[in-house]
Amino acid sequence: MADPPTGTVTFLFTDIEGSTLLWERDARAMRSALARHDEILRSVIEERGGHVFKTVGDAFCAAFPSAPEALGTAIFAQRAIHDEEWEEGATIRVRVALHTGAVDEQGGDYFEQRGDYFGPALNRVARLLSAGHGGQTLLSLATRELVRDALPVDAKLEDLGGRHLKDLFRPERVFQITVPDLPSDFPPLRTLESLSNNLPLQATPLVGREREVGEICERLRQEEIRLLTLTGPGGTGKTRLALQAAADLLEDFQGGVFFVSLAAITDPDLFFTEIAGALDMRESGDAPLEDVLKEYLGRRELLLVLDNVEQILSAVPLVGELLSAAPRLKLLATSRIPLSIYGEHEYAVPPLSVPDPKWLPDLGAISQYEAVRLFIERAGAAKAGFEITSENAPAVAEICVRLDGLPLAIELAAARVKHLSPGAMLGRLGRRLKLLTGERATCPRGKEPSGEL
Repeated sequence: MADPPTGTVTFLFTDIEGSTLLWERDARAMRSALARHDEILRSVIEERGGHVFKTVGDAFCAAFPSAPEALGTAIFAQRAIHDEEWEEGATIRVRVALHTGAVDEQGGDYFEQRGDYFGPALNRVARLLSAGHGGQTLLSLATRELVRDALPVDAKLEDLGGRHLKDLFRPERVFQITVPDLPSDFPPLRTLESLSNNLPLQATPLVGREREVGEICERLRQEEIRLLTLTGPGGTGKTRLALQAAADLLEDFQGGVFFVSLAAITDPDLFFTEIAGALDMRESGDAPLEDVLKEYLGRRELLLVLDNVEQILSAVPLVGELLSAAPRLKLLATSRIPLSIYGEHEYAVPPLSVPDPKWLPDLGAISQYEAVRLFIERAGAAKAGFEITSENAPAVAEICVRLDGLPLAIELAAARVKHLSPGAMLGRLGRRLKLLTGERATCPRGKEPSGEL
């Protein structure tokens, strides 16, 4: 097996399209097919210098030291999967995504224990993969630039244009590799443009929170859960977490996923008006808007994200009315406190993970902690060239601990590196958040900086 590459890495992610349906159709045939699928992918990847660092169900995550090697492996794997004589009822179609980016280099001992990578590049390739279809191989712009002059014979790159992936971050220019002996015609990519939603794009990527996003999605996919409320004090990242979970759930709701901000209203009479506005509905005729909205929602399978419900607690009974009127409607709410209505399920949003300043891991592994990763990324945006070093790592870790792993507080602190080193900042913290009073005062009531929720 190849050693795990570090520095700038090309990631190759795969999974099987429609695997759940295949299991339901014929579990015995699927069990045999999956074993063969795993055998093909692992051998193809490892024979060509790739390092398989994670498998989750039918998904493979591999890393390559060079983009051309990763692309060649993807083509070879697609050919092997396509040419395999699968048992009837268990025909495998694999989607593949390639993205190149810098990753956080883990210390040797840590990598041996966890066998994992960290960094925005991994989130990006995962989102790119979710946009594809079985048999399709997608490349990001970063990977395309590295392979464009080293394409295999007869292979071509098709520019699919800029697309907003489900990470709600900047658009990604997507490319598809085509070769003569493999399928090349696929449905439109599964991106924000092709699915009904009004989810607001974000100025910065979400850092960490993979576990929480997965847990929220898993709960909302359960038939019996129709109202899930994310709770926690201000600055814990409830809104951003809800938005990302909603993006991941887009394909689960045929009627769409819609975000409703309640931060700016206090009059319960405006509750239905805000929801109607998010759905782009207008009053018409003599029927009250409330009745029109309930009738509209009652005919659709839809997810509403109700943000900052604590701003208008007097409207909480209306939430129950919506659920009663629309049997296929699901609600994902954010609130500092539970709504305390029948059928509510609560999800307490935890702080970001923080290290123990007394027992810091080595420099390569410290960014395994989400709070530190967030500080590093936002500090790098505030001050070009900022990086974690053996000198400033203890101060950064201590800042994250003193701020209780709260995302908003950490982002505001990271922005201060323009004027203060982490050590100087730590010396001025004193009481928790005292240093951050000035920035926080500039945020409007109920609002938080873009990308810092």
